[in-house]
Amino acid sequence: MGRDPATARDAAKEALIIAELGRRFLDEYVPVHCKPSTAYEYRRAVELFITPELGKIKIPDLARADVSRFHHAFRSTPYQANRALSVLSKMLNLAEVWGLRLDGSNPCRHIKRYKEKKRKRYLNYAELERLGRVLDQVEADGSAFPPAVAAIRLLIFTGARLSEILHLRWEDVDLQKGLLLLPDSKTGAKQIFLNEAAILLLRGIPRAEGNLHVIQGAKTGNCLVNLQKPWRKIRAQANLPDVRINDLRHSFASMAVGSGLPLPIIGGLLGPTHPSTTARYAHLADDPLRAAASLVGGKLTAALNGDARNDDEQTAPKGS
Repeated sequence: MGRDPATARDAAKEALIIAELGRRFLDEYVPVHCKPSTAYEYRRAVELFITPELGKIKIPDLARADVSRFHHAFRSTPYQANRALSVLSKMLNLAEVWGLRLDGSNPCRHIKRYKEKKRKRYLNYAELERLGRVLDQVEADGSAFPPAVAAIRLLIFTGARLSEILHLRWEDVDLQKGLLLLPDSKTGAKQIFLNEAAILLLRGIPRAEGNLHVIQGAKTGNCLVNLQKPWRKIRAQANLPDVRINDLRHSFASMAVGSGLPLPIIGGLLGPTHPSTTARYAHLADDPLRAAASLVGGKLTAALNGDARNDDEQTAPKGS
């Protein structure tokens, strides 16, 4: 029939496996095209889920049945199952570009994603007070890495995203104007208005020679890479087992809503989730945002210190 079965057989023997595709994906594609936070999530998906489950299968041999079983294996965590499937699909699209699979052969197509429940968890006054006590305790006894504690406090007082705080550089901090001037964030260039609590915190963070980052890592010159491990210990001590780091951002927003601030002002403080909404806040003056940041910061400080008034505590948003 004009084909050489021996050549096809030899090509099949020399085909790379999914584990090797994962390494190439992380080494060649991710560093060039992804922001640090995305790169972290991609590496996590490849190393913890994709390679252990599918790594030994040859790239051309990976079939839809394999992908379906892979996705089904993580059905108890729908969000993670869907993210891993998305990363695998991106890898296999690149495999086609790199000539490792036939065009249009991605077996991730037609795999139905699991429904995800959007969970919004907010800390109420009592929970913030417990968290504040634990942060004071670990800071005093040295049981937590000081930059990790500083990062958690900054997340509470600014409502910033985790990546924005971990990758914050001193050159982006303007304490005189009370601003963080981020050249790049999830939604592009962004400024964060600092309240008094955040300014005092930043003034107290020591600067290490040769390190440009505000939140320093254990390795000289690097930023803190992973806040999850210290956060899990701190939230356990504060009896907040279900609170994620991103819930600190939700709590900032909840405190702002509970303070009676209008939604456009809150959007201006947090930064819009999607770039398309940036224009909604373009007309806002700096003064209302600065006042709003101070108001929320004062209430969060009072809650962490256990100084919230009884009437505030009764009207505070409850954790879901």
